[in-house]
Amino acid sequence: MHSYNLTVLGHQVSFKAKAEPERVEKACSLIEDRFKQLKEQGAQLSNERILIFLSLALADDMLEVQEKLLATEERLKSFLTSLTGLGD
Repeated sequence: MHSYNLTVLGHQVSFKAKAEPERVEKACSLIEDRFKQLKEQGAQLSNERILIFLSLALADDMLEVQEKLLATEERLKSFLTSLTGLGD
């Protein structure tokens, strides 16, 4: 497990995670970039509201990827089943 002490969106955060440093850096960059984009689009919004929108957007991205993964797994199972039937 790796220990991290980072500054994200101007806030110090310390935590431990199994994730490799490169992935944590990518995650921080993604958060910083998305926050900046949302801030530019909604300049009148508070940072708190922008963070809520950011959380919702990231959660939606994750749910979409999970749905695609499930659909891919189902197609793969179907394909493997059809291959198994060819050997009969």
